[in-house]
Amino acid sequence: MVQTVHLFLDAMSKTFYRIFNVKSLFVFISIFIFAVVKSCHDQVNSSINWNSDETFVIENGASLERILKQLSSKNVVKTSEQFLLGYALLTNFRGTFKAGEYDLSKIKTVTELFVLLRSGKVLERQITFIEGWTFEQWRNHLKDSPYIKQELGERKNSEVMAIIAGKPELMPEGFFFPDTYQFTRGDSDIRILKRAHKKMVDVLEKEWANRMIEGTLEDAYEALILASIIESETGFKGDRGKVSQVFVNRLRRNIRLQSDPTVIYGMGKTFDGNLTKKDLRKATPFNTYTNLGLPPTPIGMPSLASVRAALHPEEGEYLYFVAKGDGRTYFSKTLTEHNQAVEKYQRSGRPKSYQSTPQ
Repeated sequence: MVQTVHLFLDAMSKTFYRIFNVKSLFVFISIFIFAVVKSCHDQVNSSINWNSDETFVIENGASLERILKQLSSKNVVKTSEQFLLGYALLTNFRGTFKAGEYDLSKIKTVTELFVLLRSGKVLERQITFIEGWTFEQWRNHLKDSPYIKQELGERKNSEVMAIIAGKPELMPEGFFFPDTYQFTRGDSDIRILKRAHKKMVDVLEKEWANRMIEGTLEDAYEALILASIIESETGFKGDRGKVSQVFVNRLRRNIRLQSDPTVIYGMGKTFDGNLTKKDLRKATPFNTYTNLGLPPTPIGMPSLASVRAALHPEEGEYLYFVAKGDGRTYFSKTLTEHNQAVEKYQRSGRPKSYQSTPQ
């Protein structure tokens, strides 16, 4: 009997020991897993270090290892490259990192960083082309942008138009719509020009189809030329329709347009900022003081408002106008009235507050 009790107690002891060891092992494993999971959680949710105004750029074709090395070398993350690599591979089903330029200013954690780099939501930049600018100014503006891929180089305008429109004979002046264009780092100057050219062609086609003017302008190109002159003559929206009226009336009556901006454009780089009577007599194809009708091409890139003004001139008998000095224009029906206005607003001395365009 005593021997049986001892055997029973010994068996119970071994069973309890085994159970205790299993429980201890389970507790140990649980603690270990918890520690690993917490460590991983802490690392993927650790704060990134990005206080710079710069952006983070992933080049085309960059490998995962190279991207992670970039993050580490720039001290964007405090986590080791080995951990980042493992995390990236484990979560690769969520997508790969996309090439492009990223704004990290609003990113707080490694998790958010990976989500952004996989999303492809790259930084959008913008470039603005001012109404009335010439094609030369457009080219210079594109050249001065450090984030645009330069493909124009020293190409002649005819080569550029061959690429953009398939028409090397097409003069570029006037054929690009002035606006603000969104682009991403690495977009080319030619790609931006193609968008601007298409937009101007679409605008011109639509507005020409809805024109109110008949008989004075032969085609949409002449409307574009007139619109470019209107754009250069006034920056005040309320005056565009009347400026158009003056030029349309002059064209109908076979009177020279006598537009200063056309003379200046024709002078090119020889213009020193001071338009003289001698300049008004210089023989160029663009001098509307010496030549009848419209100049051979536009003199800049007109806005939508100027295109519409060219095709919808206000009705009236105005034949003359002069800048008043406050950004607006004074219009006259007779030469006598015009000369009086010139004396008042121009020859009597310009005040310090004189401005050619409205504020």
